[in-house]
Amino acid sequence: MIERIEQLRAAAEGEIAKAESSDALEGLRVGYLGRKAELPQLLRGVAQLEPAERGAVGKAANQARQALEALIEARAAQLGAAELELGLQADRVDVTLPGAPPQPVGRLHVLTSTMRELEDIFLGLGFTVMEGPEIETVHYNFDALNHSPTHPARARTDTFYVQDPTQGGGSETDASVDVDADAGAAGTDGRLGRPEDLVLRTHTSPMQVRAMEVHPPPLYVVIPGRVYRPDSDATHTPQFHQVEGLAVDDDITLADLKGTLLAFARAVFGDERDVRLRPHFFPFTEPSVEVDVSCFHCGGKGFLKDGARCYLCKGEGWLEVLGAGEVDPNVYSYVPTTEANSPGYDPEKVQGFAWGMGVERIAMLKHGIPDLRLYYENDLRFLEQF
Repeated sequence: MIERIEQLRAAAEGEIAKAESSDALEGLRVGYLGRKAELPQLLRGVAQLEPAERGAVGKAANQARQALEALIEARAAQLGAAELELGLQADRVDVTLPGAPPQPVGRLHVLTSTMRELEDIFLGLGFTVMEGPEIETVHYNFDALNHSPTHPARARTDTFYVQDPTQGGGSETDASVDVDADAGAAGTDGRLGRPEDLVLRTHTSPMQVRAMEVHPPPLYVVIPGRVYRPDSDATHTPQFHQVEGLAVDDDITLADLKGTLLAFARAVFGDERDVRLRPHFFPFTEPSVEVDVSCFHCGGKGFLKDGARCYLCKGEGWLEVLGAGEVDPNVYSYVPTTEANSPGYDPEKVQGFAWGMGVERIAMLKHGIPDLRLYYENDLRFLEQF
């Protein structure tokens, strides 16, 4: 029996060495080591032998089985590597083909699509889109917009002040946001923030004076962009988006402002909308107004068809959407008069109006979004609705 085991081992080793494919090798494994193969049957028959023969025969059969298993494993690795190399050479991947399964192309974020919609509306009204820096000086963010030296918005609890690394107070590699409410809150002249101090802009209004510095009247611009304020709750986030508008020309009145905003409201909320102006106060406009649009959910009635109070406008029939007003003449005084810009922005010769709206608020009203934080949580269940 030992002699037969050696014969089987020798025959198997020769055939395994000559195997030319993984399939052929698997057939040899089944033929020599499978449940019905001769060598395993011999191992099962060891118990039927005479006691003196069992040890030698069992040892020879186990050694043969282990040797063949090791040889098959080694040959399988060789054949697998060779077959993989052939497959790589024969199979060329076209990286320009769509994935499998195809992935959705995706879409614009609701804030991006809303901002682009607003830009398109005002472009259609003859305005030009401009952008400005997100890190501003106190001069443009507050002083040139007629904010008083003690205006609460200048406080470090309401504005992110930024250290200028070139002035020795900040990092050598980047600027850092300073939200310390005590250290250096007042400038050397007693004001909250010196003109040269840097802030993360609290609104896109600083571009009003910047735009007038480089463009003589008439001027019609809208300025979209990110702004920053240290607030965080369901209706406020530290970063949000605004669209600022500015028009300066001869004989511009509040009637022109109302007509412009009426066209905007009807383009965004529907052709049946109306707008109203309510007196208010902003440092850089005089007179100033809050602008409301008639509720598009209840048709401006304040209640629904079933008699229930409208949940969107809280029964008022109007929704507050933005702040606006005629440009305060003091703002023009911050625009330098040059020969290239002659006669400059003389408040005796030009008038203008401005407005500022939050993109998040417009999208919240239009789509009925209850919480501002949903915009930034990146939950696809929310984003895929728009």
